[in-house]
Amino acid sequence: MKSWGLLVLACLAATPATAQTVSRVDPADVAGFDRVLPMRIVGRVAPEQGDTPGLVRRQWPGTYFETAFDGTEAAFRVGPGEVHLRVGVDGTAIPLLRPAPGLYRVAGLAPGPHRLRVDVVSESQAGATVFGGFHARAGTTPIAPTPRPRQIEFIGDSHTVGYGNTSATRNCTREEVWRTTDTSQGIAPRVARHFDADYQVNAISGRGIVRNYDGGPGHTLPQAYPYTLFEDAQPYLAQAWSPQVIVIALGTNDFTTPLRPGEHWPTRQALHRDFQAGYAGFVRELRARNPAAEVVLWATDLADGEIAAQVEQVVQALHAAGEQRVQFVRIGGLQMSACDWHPGLADDQAIAAAIIAELERRPDTWSQTPPGSDAAAASLPGN
Repeated sequence: MKSWGLLVLACLAATPATAQTVSRVDPADVAGFDRVLPMRIVGRVAPEQGDTPGLVRRQWPGTYFETAFDGTEAAFRVGPGEVHLRVGVDGTAIPLLRPAPGLYRVAGLAPGPHRLRVDVVSESQAGATVFGGFHARAGTTPIAPTPRPRQIEFIGDSHTVGYGNTSATRNCTREEVWRTTDTSQGIAPRVARHFDADYQVNAISGRGIVRNYDGGPGHTLPQAYPYTLFEDAQPYLAQAWSPQVIVIALGTNDFTTPLRPGEHWPTRQALHRDFQAGYAGFVRELRARNPAAEVVLWATDLADGEIAAQVEQVVQALHAAGEQRVQFVRIGGLQMSACDWHPGLADDQAIAAAIIAELERRPDTWSQTPPGSDAAAASLPGN
């Protein structure tokens, strides 16, 4: 006999959706959505201060919010901040570009149980954005969304973000980059779907291990990584996040531009030394937080192979020091057809396939059990 949880999942998978629509709720009708639906948050968030309860701020890419319910419509609240969302109902996604703050109604659903998911697909380096949870009318039956059985974390730069990955051209304006960036179609969700895993994307375009793109300002990725948001105000407390796999891709921004006068490194060899030491140290810090995780470092063959060669040396040094649960994947043959010579969707698929193949060679990858509690619903900020 099926358990109730399995029965709910079967019903959710079988329920068809009709002509779904997403529209802003008229202010006069907002009070009608007075039932709060349970919410899962996967990604780093912090409570938003203010008069409206339940708001959270997020800035790292790829955050997603999920609920489930039995009914014909539901709503979700968007707060301040420039954001591009994909609203998914039972697997069908609707884009929502730069929505104004307010309550948004998802309608046109057949009677019965539904999954509702809102993905943040744009990058938010300029500032955090706000999400306000899910709501429904009286008579809607809430269904508690359940976490997936596995967790994967992706750490990196623009390649991991999905920078301009849906663009059909390499020549893009800043606005076109923003509009065509879609983390939900990038590397992380492709790998995660294959393994039925929840995922975090902790990546920032232009950042490196010890050097940012073209020697630019700002935290390097390891310096930004410990925090819930980018401004260093609140350390991230991963109470319900314990990934069995950590996938890292860094080094592109350290090496794809020449050293500028006045930078910290007098020679390329000095940069190599600091990069290798910094990357190995970052992996050791991640290992201390995640003792049983499988770690995969991947790199492209760009910059005449310099990036891949340096990352491979990092892995070799870690192996020599006794760290065996870290692997290296070299990625070649990419088209780099998206904005500013970045991976497009076909490249994202090729990279994901290489990572999947590496993980499938290791049968004990998923032996670690992630936390049984949900990844955020009421336990902010430690989601």
